[in-house]
Amino acid sequence: MTDTRSYDDRDGWIWLDGKLVPWREANIHVLTHALHYASSVFEGQRAYGGEIFKLSEHSKRLRRSAEILGFDLPWSVEEIDAACRETLAANGLQDAYMRPIAWRGSEQMGVAAQRTKPHMAVACWEWGAYFGEEAIRKGLRLDISPWRRPAPYTAPTQSKASGLYMIATMAKHAAENRGYQDALMFDWRGQVAEATGANAFFLRDGVLHTPTPDCFLDGITRRTVIDLARRRGVEVVERTIWPEELESFEQFFLTGSAAEVTPVAEAGPWSFEVGDLTLQLRKDYIDLAHGRISNS
Repeated sequence: MTDTRSYDDRDGWIWLDGKLVPWREANIHVLTHALHYASSVFEGQRAYGGEIFKLSEHSKRLRRSAEILGFDLPWSVEEIDAACRETLAANGLQDAYMRPIAWRGSEQMGVAAQRTKPHMAVACWEWGAYFGEEAIRKGLRLDISPWRRPAPYTAPTQSKASGLYMIATMAKHAAENRGYQDALMFDWRGQVAEATGANAFFLRDGVLHTPTPDCFLDGITRRTVIDLARRRGVEVVERTIWPEELESFEQFFLTGSAAEVTPVAEAGPWSFEVGDLTLQLRKDYIDLAHGRISNS
């Protein structure tokens, strides 16, 4: 059953600036710089059977994202890893979604933020299939977003920065209002980019094609699935993909820590099958995350 409680009114513990605090007391001031100027970065990761998948890779990216935005975190990768594990254990969870987030505080107001202090929190909660179990069986229906991924010279596109998700929320809401579950986003050039929070893969004639991540995140799950496909002898090509090619692809799936591997049945006017390779790669990913197959 889906938990419909507000995220500020739950039992449990959240790691905040070095210590665990009761969930409802993990608060920030209304004049926090990040709230006004989007100076925050975050991660999304999952725990399977009590182990957080690719934890250090996520912690490294969190620190790197903050550096790209111009603030340094006083916590090392090892300390961020420990905070995540401590939070998971404190909440007594085995299978969970985890949200580490770092932000600039309330010491300074205005666009400039040199006097702000960095803060960090880690929360976790039970979260099943991001799009629901039915989507895994039948495939997602995606709209084509009216919003486009920005050029890398206009935004910090290689940072997992909260501000970059504003258009993702707008795109997802527009899609849901039209009866779709998510949206496929193009980039500023009109090339295929990604969904609102997951990378895209396409299959044609036994070859996987995925857009070059030059203006969006090269996801950790994306890289994992590329490796899994190549282990199976599947050729993977990272390249420019134009919308007019979409009608020629047989299968389409999304990858992400939340989405894991989720098939797509429709994207705008184009249709795809929920095929064997997509389902096999989903199984491989879940098996890897649970430690049932080797990580190397």
